[in-house]
Amino acid sequence: MADFAQIVILGLALGGVYALMASGLTLIFGVMRIVNLAHPIFIIGGAFVSYWLFKLYGLDPILSMPLAAGVLFFTGLALYKLVFEREAANAKYSEMTVLLTFGVALCADGLLGTLFSNTQRVTTPSYATDAIFIGEVFIPKGQLYAGIASIVVIGALFLFLRYTRFGYAIRATTQNRAAAQLMGVNVGFVSLMTFGIGLGLAGAAGALVSFIFSFFPAKHWEWIAILMSLVVLGGMGKLLGVIVASLVLSVIAAFVGTYFGSTWSTLTFFLALFVILLVRPQGLFGERIEET
Repeated sequence: MADFAQIVILGLALGGVYALMASGLTLIFGVMRIVNLAHPIFIIGGAFVSYWLFKLYGLDPILSMPLAAGVLFFTGLALYKLVFEREAANAKYSEMTVLLTFGVALCADGLLGTLFSNTQRVTTPSYATDAIFIGEVFIPKGQLYAGIASIVVIGALFLFLRYTRFGYAIRATTQNRAAAQLMGVNVGFVSLMTFGIGLGLAGAAGALVSFIFSFFPAKHWEWIAILMSLVVLGGMGKLLGVIVASLVLSVIAAFVGTYFGSTWSTLTFFLALFVILLVRPQGLFGERIEET
C-alpha cells in the first residue's frame, strides 16, 4: 500500500508541472489555432533565465518564476508581431503555423545552443535533493514545491480567465472568433496578448523545470510529443482537459516507470497520443466536429 501511495504522489506532483508546461500551449491553440511546436524550447528558455539568476545572484527558482515569465511574455509579444500576425486571417493558418513554429524552434534551438552549448544543466536549491518522510512514504521537496507552485499559477490563470474583462474576451475568442469580433472584441489585440501570456506560462514552467529536470537546448525535441499528447488527450484548446490529462498520464507513467523501467514511462505519453487519435481524436473534453 505504501508503494502504491508513493507512486501516486510522485505522479501527481510531476503531473502538476506537466499541466503548467502544457497550459500555455493549449491556451494559444484555443484562441489563435496556432499549433506551437516551439513551445518546449521557450520552456527551456525560461529554465535558462532561472538558472542564470540562481547562478549569478542566488535567486531561488520559484521566486524567479515571475521574472522568467516576464522575459518570455515580452518575447512572445515580439514574436507574434514579427511572425504570426500577418497571416492570422488565412484560411489555412493552423497548417501554416506548424511549419512556422517548427522553424522558430530550430532557430531558438540554434541560438541557445550557440550561447550556452548543449551541456546539461540543473539549478540546485537546497530543497531539490531533500525529501519529506511520512511513515514509509517519502515526498521529494523539489517535486512537491514545483507541483504546488504549478497549481497556484494555473489557479491564478483560471481566476483571470473567469473573472476579468480581458479573460471574458479570451474565452469569447476561443469559443467563436468571428462572433467575438462582431460583439466588439478586438481579436487582434486578444491574440497578441494571449500569445504573450502563453509564452509567459512557458517561462514560469521553465523556472520549475530548471530544478526538477536536467535541461539543455536540444531537449525540447523530447518534450514536443509529450506536451502534444497532453493537449490532444485533454482536447485541443481545453485548459481543464489538459490539467486532467497531465495528472492522469503522469500517474500512469509513474506506475509504468516503476514496474517496467523509465524508457517505457516516456512511451506512455506517445502511446496515449496514438490511441486517442484513433479512438477519440477530439480528446476527452473536446467537441466532435460534425461533417457537413
